[in-house]
Amino acid sequence: MERSIDAAFTALPLRALADAALARARALGAEHADFRFERVRSAAWRLRDAKPSGSSDTTDLGYAVRVVHGGSWGFASGVDLTMDAAAKVASQAVAMAKLSAQVIAAAGSDERVELAAEPVHADRTWISAYEINPFDVPAEEKTALLADWSARLLAAHGVAHVDASLLTVQENKFYADTAGTVTTQQRVRLHPQLTAVAVDEKSGEFDSMRTIAPPVGRGWEYLTGDVWDWDSELAQIPGFLAEKMRAPSVEPGAYDLVVDPSNLWLTIHESIGHATELDRALGYEAAYAGTSFATFDQLGKLKYGSEVMNVTGDRTAEHGLATIGYDDEGVAGQSWDLVKDGTLVGYQLDRRIAKLTGFERSNGCAYADSPAHVPVQRMANVSLQPAPEGPSTDELIAGVDRGIYVIGDRSWSIDMQRYNFQFTGQRFFKIENGRLAGQLRDVAYQATTTDFWGSMAAVGGPETYVLGGAFNCGKAQPGQVAAVSHGCPSALFQNVNILNTTQEAGQ
Repeated sequence: MERSIDAAFTALPLRALADAALARARALGAEHADFRFERVRSAAWRLRDAKPSGSSDTTDLGYAVRVVHGGSWGFASGVDLTMDAAAKVASQAVAMAKLSAQVIAAAGSDERVELAAEPVHADRTWISAYEINPFDVPAEEKTALLADWSARLLAAHGVAHVDASLLTVQENKFYADTAGTVTTQQRVRLHPQLTAVAVDEKSGEFDSMRTIAPPVGRGWEYLTGDVWDWDSELAQIPGFLAEKMRAPSVEPGAYDLVVDPSNLWLTIHESIGHATELDRALGYEAAYAGTSFATFDQLGKLKYGSEVMNVTGDRTAEHGLATIGYDDEGVAGQSWDLVKDGTLVGYQLDRRIAKLTGFERSNGCAYADSPAHVPVQRMANVSLQPAPEGPSTDELIAGVDRGIYVIGDRSWSIDMQRYNFQFTGQRFFKIENGRLAGQLRDVAYQATTTDFWGSMAAVGGPETYVLGGAFNCGKAQPGQVAAVSHGCPSALFQNVNILNTTQEAGQ
């Protein structure tokens, strides 16, 4: 099926509105101006015990004008689709820049906003990789599939309740700027999730287990095709959950860990993804768990992890949630190194931060989650690379005498500099003499970022690599939410501190 930009979006007066806004900004003396028109449709379905419990279908539509005038930012947005209104929004953006300049001068700062250069991308179109747009599938079909999956879990012995949900997003963006770049884009993504709950009627104790299938930049084929083995995952959950209910509590101490991609992606997100956002490292951003220990003076010097650690930032990965053709500053998607052979060698950049710190070009990390929000520096698909001839997950486990195999993400905690953390998971299996020896409960692994990645002794081969991720990465004030993927192989970490979460909670 050939993909194309939604006709309802391209029928809007996108170019005329942009021309009116950019012409007004030029006339008012802006050094730079960009126009961004967005339509973001988000729909969700929720079921409780195979019965519908709620749904939503919303569309956010509007446009924004951002300018650099007198060395200061200005921003304004609107929803009135007339040329006069678009020009007025541009005037408001310039007025805001003038006011910002006064505030900055009063504070005694002489810092001016300058943007790193970017080639002109004229009349470019980009569409994400999917086969079937989920918005072309009837709502009844979506609900029926979730109900069927829920019923399978409910039919299993020991499963008391099942929660199911499906989130879908279609994001359309039109961008134009005074340099001549004009882009039109469409992204589709979805996130299916099921959680089974078990309850011990005698003791009142309960626990849950969730699917580990990640959210993806794919279409409806993710749920009905052979991309993910849903039948196998759903069949395994009841047994894993029953075993977890009977499992012994972990003994705290030092263990070797084999961490599955379904868990490791989140550790990458929190301890590498956010830590290598250069606005955080410079102290320009401190919302949502702070700044970064990986400060700019350590570029090319900081030993982030062991020599088997190679991490890339990537805005081009197929099916990545943060994959784009062009970012919200007109910068083309790219892939680059963040950590090479264990050493910090790069950051995530937007055009202002790139210019400020001496980089020739942004690597395309500007994003706004709605037409009413200004673009901020946001995370690329930050991924740990597999070893070309690396071991399988079974081979990693076979090399461990005393350890734990970690599967699935759950809760986490990290400090204000992205340095001290702890993570839990969905399933933990004891490893004894190279073999799995039953599940454990109440497990959390704790470390500093550099100690943890420094303890990584081996990474799996390409066949262990999975692209995980989340829809709900938060940043900035006012808060914005972005979807991002993190790929990784299975990996072996040696001598990691393991906590017992029940003992920690009781202290």
